[in-house]
Amino acid sequence: MLSKCCLAVLAIVLSAAATPARAMVCMDKSMTLDEVADTISAQKGCESAMKVFKDCELTASGDVQLGAAVERKCEVDFKSGLSAAQSQAYKREMHACDVKYRNKSGTMYLSFTAFCRAEVAQCYSQRALKAAGQTGR
Repeated sequence: MLSKCCLAVLAIVLSAAATPARAMVCMDKSMTLDEVADTISAQKGCESAMKVFKDCELTASGDVQLGAAVERKCEVDFKSGLSAAQSQAYKREMHACDVKYRNKSGTMYLSFTAFCRAEVAQCYSQRALKAAGQTGR
């Protein structure tokens, strides 16, 4: 037979497992962070992905996941076409974002870093699309 202590621990574990993911209101819907990231990934292009990111920002650590989704979406437009020098420049700009707030405390600085990185990727996307004679999607 299980002791009261074991039953209490089991109840806590089961209740924690049943707790739904935290939701946020984004685009007039209640969405989890994963759902917002999936929405960003499903956008037609970089510009619309960035718009969703801005509309759904948390100004907290959750923006790291959302910003990474924007980066991936934008990189489709340019990453494979970068020369070695351009690729190094892109990495340097991303690194500059990473170190800009590294000595700051608080989750809002993680958000600021995520936005900085997403904006760098967006800029590279815009340049690549402009060079190809396309407009932002």
